[in-house]
Amino acid sequence: MSTLKLLGAAHLHNNTISLTGDPAVPNSVAGRALYATPVRFRQPGTPSLASFSTFFSFSVTNLNPSSVGGGLAFVISPDASAVGGAGGFLGLGGSGACVAVEFDTLMDVEFVDINGNHVGLDLNSVVSTQVSDLGELGVDLKSGDTVNAWIDYDGNTKVLRVWVSYSNVKPEVPILKADLDVGLYFKDFMYVGFSGSTQGSTEVHSVEWWSFNSSFDPAAAAAPASTSAPSATSAPEEKESKSSNKGNVGAVAGVVSAGAFVLALFAGALIWVYSKKVKPVKRLGGSIESEIIRMPKEFSYKELKLATRGFSANRAIGHGAFGTVYKGVLPESGDIVAVKRCNHSGQGKSEFLSELSIIGSLRHRNLVHLQGWCHEKGEILLVYDLMPNGSLDKALYEARMSLSWPHRLKILLGVSSVLAYLHHECENQVIHRDIKTSNIMLDEGFNARLGDFGLARQTEHDKSPDATVAAGTMGYLAPEYVLTGRATEKTDVFSYGAVVLEVASGRRPIEKDFVGAGKAKRSSNLVEWVWSLHQEGKLLMAADPKLEGEFEEGEMRRVLLVGLACSHPDSVARPTMRGVVQMLLGEAEVPIVPRAKPSTSYSTSHLLMSLQDSESDCNIATITISTSSSGNSFNDRDIV
Repeated sequence: MSTLKLLGAAHLHNNTISLTGDPAVPNSVAGRALYATPVRFRQPGTPSLASFSTFFSFSVTNLNPSSVGGGLAFVISPDASAVGGAGGFLGLGGSGACVAVEFDTLMDVEFVDINGNHVGLDLNSVVSTQVSDLGELGVDLKSGDTVNAWIDYDGNTKVLRVWVSYSNVKPEVPILKADLDVGLYFKDFMYVGFSGSTQGSTEVHSVEWWSFNSSFDPAAAAAPASTSAPSATSAPEEKESKSSNKGNVGAVAGVVSAGAFVLALFAGALIWVYSKKVKPVKRLGGSIESEIIRMPKEFSYKELKLATRGFSANRAIGHGAFGTVYKGVLPESGDIVAVKRCNHSGQGKSEFLSELSIIGSLRHRNLVHLQGWCHEKGEILLVYDLMPNGSLDKALYEARMSLSWPHRLKILLGVSSVLAYLHHECENQVIHRDIKTSNIMLDEGFNARLGDFGLARQTEHDKSPDATVAAGTMGYLAPEYVLTGRATEKTDVFSYGAVVLEVASGRRPIEKDFVGAGKAKRSSNLVEWVWSLHQEGKLLMAADPKLEGEFEEGEMRRVLLVGLACSHPDSVARPTMRGVVQMLLGEAEVPIVPRAKPSTSYSTSHLLMSLQDSESDCNIATITISTSSSGNSFNDRDIV
């Protein structure tokens, strides 16, 4: 892998980076894996320091747990050629100053270790200047389980923070916090990566996922700086000018953005590198590949055409606003995949770029896994893992066997978990904008996998969203979003509430009663119906009859109340997704849901203007909206 420098015992194994040697042979070895291109951390001639953050997942396994351990560390070093000592040295040392955050499984008295399960800050030495016991978090490095770590450094306040968890959700409180002036240790350019070692052990240290980004405060930056350089000590302008070319791995130069990359260690361990300064392609006839620097895998059009039997209609398994999804069998591997074929409209290509740029940088167990992409012959294709149990809507309405209550509860918890991740834990907040049961896939264990990010948008946390034409599916759209076009995390919460009520009741958000020649007599709204039952004290009557009473009443009541709380017409009164996770787990009480559905007033002129915009821009029929308990009618169609 040309974008990684693998030193010492480090090597690629089973689509992960292994920092140490053969697990079958007890040994004392050390290895390093560094991003091959150095990253700028200082502005020349100024005191400005880059802020940076990194997230990585790793595991420590051992065929013989009784053998002596070792450890690994996230390291920032000026040296990309030397590996430090084995044993308790964690592969650190070598020439030049270095800053590292260690995850130590070996208690070494020589290095003043507190135990064999701790995290520490190392400054030019393996004797940590600050250390914390991971046992206090219930984390055991030697358990073999995947551990997630977040490290943030603020170049203005000069504070470094470290969080560690088994969960994909970043903890609120860091386990380690240190005042640190990295300017005392950093050159203009430094290498970032991992170091690890063993001491007479079969311990294996594997890095499964890694993302890193850095940026300069524009107020403190005096001059533009390159993200990358040919060496850690200098950055010739001639080399910098080439950093944005397609053939080079490196982010585009910029005052605000220092650099960022994601190492997705799967599907051949390929890498996607991106910069905050890169903008989407505006002329859709241009080169999309220039925006997609690296992705999990680039498929050939021929390969995907063969996989789908020429995109046969018999292989079509789903249709969306911007394309069709086909079942495919890859000719070489025999893997079964889902191939999303973009339609040829300009908007379809734009949504493709949006989906690719967003989901390529995300990692969560409840997201559909993107395997790769293709852009040939004017075609735009995305390749995903095929979920064997299909979409949630088909499982609810078309499956021969009804979804059990435990499966439904697990699905709702999975979706809430991934939305909490998108809203609160990503560097830039991700608003999905199209949460509905047809976009929730089910794997072999009936775990939820959220997909279809074509309408998703990224924004800075706590930044007011721009107004756009409302997009999504009626019945799942928050009333304020339809009126203002401003999508926020609370509009996603409303959509999730509709999904909760749908899963619990087995009824669609908008249902039509047909009479005569098939013309619609009236439309019933699920939120209104469930709220009316709540008002009558008959909330449990909303439970899906297909469950035949096979559920715990307290759980059903809690889930329905969570659904109503998320469906509150006032966005301020809705819970956050992080709060929803706690409610579903029973770790927090559901807020009091009023018996009668609250009403919210909107400006008539604002309403008419918004609906006219929706009709002219989206080519849909008239929409009638009521936020009181008297009724609520929508046309059940996608708005795109």
